Amino acid sequence: MARRPLIGITADLIDRNGRETAACTTAYSARVWEAGGLPVLLSPLDEGAVELAARMDGFVLTGGDDPRTEPFGEPTDPRVTPVFPARQAFETALLEHLRDEWPEKPVLGVCLGMQMMALVRGGRLNQYMPDTHPNAAEHWDHDHPVVSADESALASGTVHSRHKQAIDDAGSMRVLATAPDGTIEAVDLPDLPFYLGVQWHPERTEQAGLGPALFERLVVASR
Repeated sequence: MARRPLIGITADLIDRNGRETAACTTAYSARVWEAGGLPVLLSPLDEGAVELAARMDGFVLTGGDDPRTEPFGEPTDPRVTPVFPARQAFETALLEHLRDEWPEKPVLGVCLGMQMMALVRGGRLNQYMPDTHPNAAEHWDHDHPVVSADESALASGTVHSRHKQAIDDAGSMRVLATAPDGTIEAVDLPDLPFYLGVQWHPERTEQAGLGPALFERLVVASR
């Protein structure tokens, strides 16, 4: 059998009895394995970002809480639930190194992962959707439609999302799909082999083209 490509999956940080603990729902690993990849859970150590960028064949940046936006030129809204600083520092370092040294490495960003991809590429966030979207609750643990701007790159359909923030400006990335209310739902860099961020959770999305197929495309691009 051909060697399964190594797919690095970023772990979240949680507080467990006062100790920072790396954790990740197993759905991400299951999807990567089913797609033909070998999942590798990445602890958020920014000192290791350079070596990991070189060693892994592809990456999944998982969902989580909200980015702190001061590093990207804006104050953080006091109503957000910020990620642990160590996680944000690691994922920022990883994305910057991939951008500068390994741009051909495939990346799939999920929810927070998509937002971090856009921030590192010069984008900005809507930090609190209830202020701007009367239907913001429809994006919190619900299924809803998305409409693709390029059906050859991503299908339209129904996805499962859970977020109270969204991308307002995708920076140098292309806006690939939106929800009916205008929320940016997918971004990519079409000149790269596979560099895609989605606001929904493909590990929990039933429609094949917007769920399992995204992991399959990541693994194929990582071979």
